[in-house]
Amino acid sequence: MKTIYTIILILLAVSAHAQKTVKGSVHDAQSKQPVGFATVVAIGTSVGTTTDEQGRFTLNLPEGTRNVVVSYIGYISDTFSISDKKSNYNIALSPAGGQIEEVVVTGTMKEVTRMNSPIPVEIYTPQFFKKNPTPSLFDALGIINGVQPQVNCNVCNTGDIHINGMEGPYTMILIDGMPIVSGLATVYGLSGIPNSMVERLEVVKGPASSLYGSEAMGGVINVITKKAERAPLLSVDLMGTTWQEYNADVAGKFSLGKLHNMTGVSYYNYNTPIDNNNDGFTDLTLQNRVSVFNKLSVEREEDRVTSLAARYVWEDRWGGQMDWNKDWRGTDSIYGESVYTRRWELIGMYQLPLKERIFTQFSYNWHNQDSYYGTTPYMATQQVLFGQAYWDKKIGARHNMLLGTSYRYTYYDDNTPATAEPDSSMRNKPAITPLPGAYIQDEWAFAKKHTLLAGYRYDYDRNHGHIHSPRLAYKYSPDNNNTLRASFGTGYRVVNLFTEDHAALTGAREVVIASALNPERSYNSNLNFVKRIPTDVLYIGIDATAFYSYFTNKIVADFDSDPNKIIYDNLDGYAVSQGISVNTDFTFNIPFKFSVGVTYMDVYLVEDDGTGNMLRQQQMYAPKWSGNFIATYTFPRRMLTIDLTAKWNGPMRLPVLPNDYRPEYSPFYTIANLQLTKKFSRNFEIYGGIKNLFNFVPKDPILRPHDPFDKNVDDPVSNPNGYTFDPSYNFASMQGIRGFMGLRWFLDRKG
Repeated sequence: MKTIYTIILILLAVSAHAQKTVKGSVHDAQSKQPVGFATVVAIGTSVGTTTDEQGRFTLNLPEGTRNVVVSYIGYISDTFSISDKKSNYNIALSPAGGQIEEVVVTGTMKEVTRMNSPIPVEIYTPQFFKKNPTPSLFDALGIINGVQPQVNCNVCNTGDIHINGMEGPYTMILIDGMPIVSGLATVYGLSGIPNSMVERLEVVKGPASSLYGSEAMGGVINVITKKAERAPLLSVDLMGTTWQEYNADVAGKFSLGKLHNMTGVSYYNYNTPIDNNNDGFTDLTLQNRVSVFNKLSVEREEDRVTSLAARYVWEDRWGGQMDWNKDWRGTDSIYGESVYTRRWELIGMYQLPLKERIFTQFSYNWHNQDSYYGTTPYMATQQVLFGQAYWDKKIGARHNMLLGTSYRYTYYDDNTPATAEPDSSMRNKPAITPLPGAYIQDEWAFAKKHTLLAGYRYDYDRNHGHIHSPRLAYKYSPDNNNTLRASFGTGYRVVNLFTEDHAALTGAREVVIASALNPERSYNSNLNFVKRIPTDVLYIGIDATAFYSYFTNKIVADFDSDPNKIIYDNLDGYAVSQGISVNTDFTFNIPFKFSVGVTYMDVYLVEDDGTGNMLRQQQMYAPKWSGNFIATYTFPRRMLTIDLTAKWNGPMRLPVLPNDYRPEYSPFYTIANLQLTKKFSRNFEIYGGIKNLFNFVPKDPILRPHDPFDKNVDDPVSNPNGYTFDPSYNFASMQGIRGFMGLRWFLDRKG
């Protein structure tokens, strides 16, 4: 018996020695309130516990346990590593319900929580985009409901961003609140922002001209970059695909006293021509792109802001016939579209050392494009200088005023008639556009659950005179789970075709400007409802928006009258963009979450057909139905996550030629992607999967690809319909199914 007792005591001693006891607490990352009854599990074991009402837990870990996962309904699960030198852990869980409590700035130019903003703002973090990793933000936006990265050129694959069916020129792209990506750079600007530098994207769908001026008619996408204080010391993200695309994203930081500096470098290379549809043209444009982003910030008293950022982008891209090389650039023997891009940006913000909250901001960008579209050269330079100062003033307990002034100076020069003297001399005359403006906004909490926002902006354009842009918004929140918002405003845009409409540069059609182009004007309204439904087994979030825009003038591109021309003119009638968009999130009390989004929109114009009859015509590239689907399941013990993402589009109207054998409307299609992510530690993970699971690619995107210079169009035997070369029939990428794999690693002070 003594022997048995001795063995039992030894086993108990060994067991006690093998176990490690850890303690800790779990709280809400935003409200700082304790999270009671959260699940705490040692990964790879059956050992687990739950937190008490104060969010506290104690867990006895078996020998060798290195990672613990904490989860609770309505929150994003968090995994932390066990340290031999540490036995107490403080865990912050972030709400998973659509980031409702996140801080936003885009809607009102002030930092407020998303729920308290009278303007509906959608937030997308790097964790969202990691579910479908891409080499650029332009491609990443494809999984957002109601946002469509539209490929405008089958050959060179440039594009723009459509929000709720409105074309790219109506979307303003900001970096840290500055209108740095506009005009000429809209085509390329989102392709060179290092993903490692991005903290979040804020999307405002609807009018924002009262704050941001020209171009913000359809919506705003604000790229918020990271603060060096919050970034890892070093982060690396490497990815490659079976199409031999390679992308590297590296960022690092250092601090010297109160000075913090962060640098990010992004490199993308694709240099393997592929022609799976056998039309003789590259399915994907070949690219070589380098982007360097540096951000400097200084700690000051009372948390006053001082920051300075600079970015440089260099890109060489080409698409065309498979045997094209740079020796054929600009010739009429082998067709190619070749674009060299260089771009500098500078962004600064400084808060004045005063008791009042007065901020100054500035940005400058220089963009140069050296390109050939077949035999058509397009050489352009654009410089934009922007500065603004605004006073953020709280008046009493109910009013929050914003008063500001801005000035934008745009210099644009190219080799087209757009910058030539109007007389017959065709002498060069660069377009210089000064645009001073001022704005005022008052956010009035006139009752406990009611907020009213009134704003007005005045701009002066020397060609078009005085421009007025008012805005009115109302928010009603009876409780934390229900919010209703309504807004009304006007929008305007000063047009420069050659800086934003890439179809005008393909070389396949002659550009005709029928008359002097007037500014575009619109009236816009939105109605938004947010509903949160917490239950014992799952959390449901619903975000629904109805939108309506009425254009009194719009610049219309006529592809139909002449197959060899694009005719631009002011709209002789009116245009409408209307619809409804719904996003839903479901987060279960297990590591499973999915979201579904659906958008219905009706985008059309009504114009005099020349005989006095008003003819309604559906806008091109605007599907009536579209949506997305995202599902995520995590195996906590294996530290393995599965992501399924999909974006679908219903039929959209496309530019067809007379007697065209191709359908005028695209088919219903879905681009779906599957990804597995294996986490080996808090700092290191690998990921891989399949893109375009259903292998969807458009059919016959290029008409007469065998005769791109139209040398044999007059042959009645081989070309009885008189077709001409035309690459404008596009609605989706030509990339088919492909595999991808990558790794992410970061180093912080915790190692």
